[in-house]
Amino acid sequence: MTGFLHRPPYGQPVSLADYPAGFDGGINEKEAVAKTQALQQRLIARQDMLYAQGKHALLIVLQAMDGGGKDSTIKAIFQGVNPQGVRVTSFKVPTAEELSHDFLWRVHRQTPPKGMIGIFNRSHYEDVLVVRVNELVPEPVWRARYDHINAFEALLAAANTTILKFYLNISKDEQKKRFEERLAKPEKHWKFSKGDLGVRARWEDYMRAYEDVFTYCHTPHAPWHIIPSNKKWYRNYAIMQTIVETLETMPLAYPAPEEGLEDIVID
Repeated sequence: MTGFLHRPPYGQPVSLADYPAGFDGGINEKEAVAKTQALQQRLIARQDMLYAQGKHALLIVLQAMDGGGKDSTIKAIFQGVNPQGVRVTSFKVPTAEELSHDFLWRVHRQTPPKGMIGIFNRSHYEDVLVVRVNELVPEPVWRARYDHINAFEALLAAANTTILKFYLNISKDEQKKRFEERLAKPEKHWKFSKGDLGVRARWEDYMRAYEDVFTYCHTPHAPWHIIPSNKKWYRNYAIMQTIVETLETMPLAYPAPEEGLEDIVID
């Protein structure tokens, strides 16, 4: 069960200091890439079955600091799967319409229907992360959201949606390296925003906010996985392993064929 190495214990305070961003599980890059490729074939097979059966859904939540690798993770993990059965949603700054509703309104609309894998690139957790750090609402408001989020995720789980949440854990030094790479390569300039530096300056505030998320919103029906992500090849392997192991525990099967197919003769 390698994929579950990075799941914190339930019901205990979480400290990110206990989860080194450079951890690689003692595996080397060549091994990890080979294992990831083998896992990808298993993912493709199970996703095909999920889509065909249409009775279960999988929601994958990706959170990270800027430069954490959410986009590249999605590209690496889901290449080769049936695109009809996967939907990626990126949550940006809320629109005026979204702000006129409760904070979960825009999120619930994007949850995957049965048969689908839904991927959230950022998520409802922004409302207890950036909202908290930037003091966009009073503390009693964002603190109450932990319970709202847990109830929301319990509702999804009760409706046959399996939930996996991944925090792509990079170090502050690794973020600096990735930012410098973006500045050095013109084709990556679009990925850099001056506003990212303001967020970086609040690094410790964000780490405390994330630790509270993992402490208060980590449940058996919607677990968090703190994935060491300084090494992209290990990140991909650990996430792929977790997704595949989860899909292989789900009661998936192809639908029964129509009766009488054995008698059909195609001229």
